[in-house]
Amino acid sequence: MGISPVLRFWNLLSQYKPELRQIYVYAVFNGMVNLTLPLGIQAIINYIQAGELTTSWIVLVCFVLVGIAIAGFLQVYQLRIVENIQQDLFTKSAFEFAYRIPKISFLQLDKIHAPELVNRFFDTLTIQKGLPKVLIDFSLAAFQIIFGLILLAIYSPYFILLGFALIVVLLLIFKITGPKGLSTSLKESKYKYQLAHWLEEVARVNRSFKLNASSKFHLNKTDDIVVNYLSARESHFQVLINQFRLFIGFKVFVAAGLLVLGGYLVFQEQMNIGQFVAAEIIIILIINSVEKILRIIDTIYDVLTALEKIGYVTDLKLDTENGNNSVSDDGAFALRAEAIQFRFPDEDNNIIDKLSFEVAANNKVVLTGKSGSGKTLLLQILAGILPFEDGELFINDAPFKHYRRDSLYDKLGVAFPTNQVFEGTFRDNIVMGRPVSEKKLSEIIKLLKLTAYLAKQSKGVDSFVDSGGRRLPRSVIQKLLIARIIAGEPKLLLMEDPLQFVEESEKKRIIDYLMDQQRNWTLIVVSDFHYWKEKSNQILKLEKSI
Repeated sequence: MGISPVLRFWNLLSQYKPELRQIYVYAVFNGMVNLTLPLGIQAIINYIQAGELTTSWIVLVCFVLVGIAIAGFLQVYQLRIVENIQQDLFTKSAFEFAYRIPKISFLQLDKIHAPELVNRFFDTLTIQKGLPKVLIDFSLAAFQIIFGLILLAIYSPYFILLGFALIVVLLLIFKITGPKGLSTSLKESKYKYQLAHWLEEVARVNRSFKLNASSKFHLNKTDDIVVNYLSARESHFQVLINQFRLFIGFKVFVAAGLLVLGGYLVFQEQMNIGQFVAAEIIIILIINSVEKILRIIDTIYDVLTALEKIGYVTDLKLDTENGNNSVSDDGAFALRAEAIQFRFPDEDNNIIDKLSFEVAANNKVVLTGKSGSGKTLLLQILAGILPFEDGELFINDAPFKHYRRDSLYDKLGVAFPTNQVFEGTFRDNIVMGRPVSEKKLSEIIKLLKLTAYLAKQSKGVDSFVDSGGRRLPRSVIQKLLIARIIAGEPKLLLMEDPLQFVEESEKKRIIDYLMDQQRNWTLIVVSDFHYWKEKSNQILKLEKSI
């Protein structure tokens, strides 16, 4: 069962207990200091009624002004603390996303467009903007209501009854309208992300939509999503407007009750005119504070919804890390599979069914089979991307699950068609942050005949590459991925059509290098190019076809 948005909010606040204590201490003092205004005015009016300009009157005026200044300074301190929380929250969220996204279980991502998940990071900004209102404005308004009611109760016990009525009505408003407001906010957010995802799809395949613009399909689908969003938005607004309507009636009731009661007490000579004026100022402060709380409710909905959206990402299951063994640096991997089975969670039949095979260390293997036989899936299983359902996979005679994933991944070289270059330099895309010497990097570039191409770039190997290598020839992209593999000095290479777009003469030369028995790695490749088989020393054929 998922965590509720409210619980997520409390879990977030629990990380900042010392800071929150400071904020609330300042809010308490601020609430008390703000009450010096009506008390000071009460005393000032009493002196004015006496018709004397005394030193005490001047002191009281100064006292009120000092109180206003102190309240301002306390709010500045609160803002500083909340700003620290906002910066810390942004930093934690950024690293949480960066850490989790590569580690999310592949089966979890199978039905989700991963880049769409990243859109949810922007809800961090929603939380940032909402925190000052929730932590400062809400707490200050709440304490002003509490202290105001306490002060009114000192003037007359009748005000206690009105105070209880005020609190009960507020709780009823929240109880009745709160859950619906949160559900409509979540629904609104759902369509917001759906629209953002669709617009990203339009941008991703913009050429197709450009050539088929006359059908207006992209506009019609956008219209459908926008209609749903506006409907959800209107439903949420209706909740907010109903809350405010209830507040208008409530405000009139409270103001009338307090004014009538205050006037009655003055006529009965149970309050003097100074106390009455002070009481009315307190009443106005209370009503304004209640109005502020109700206006903050929309922000609270936004914060809770944002936490729920971010929580969807942080709740996704990560790759399990059960093993303790490290991979030896001595030699290439030896592989052995015993009756391994795999199927996707929503399918009834196994795609890979009781598959057994053995690959000796340093073997150069071509994986063949009909379309749909599971060649790509097997490579992903061997890479540890997909978990097999049953059977056992051994690496160097030790079960796969006994190894630490980070240790295994350090010794893997993977080139799948889905691999893409990222936005950065050529160097970044090859090295990937690993300690690769300039000499080794130069040798790899020379081996793949990238020297001439990089020489034409403004900064050579440090030239900029667009996201996905949009302006790069496909052959250069594939060579970059091969360079990335070689730079990691892997013990196991898993590749699918790694040289599909490279010219045949260059392709053969690179295959000669990769398939050379002197290379201290085991290689498994899926490709229809005949030269791979000619240079291999083992053919592994998958018979099953789906």
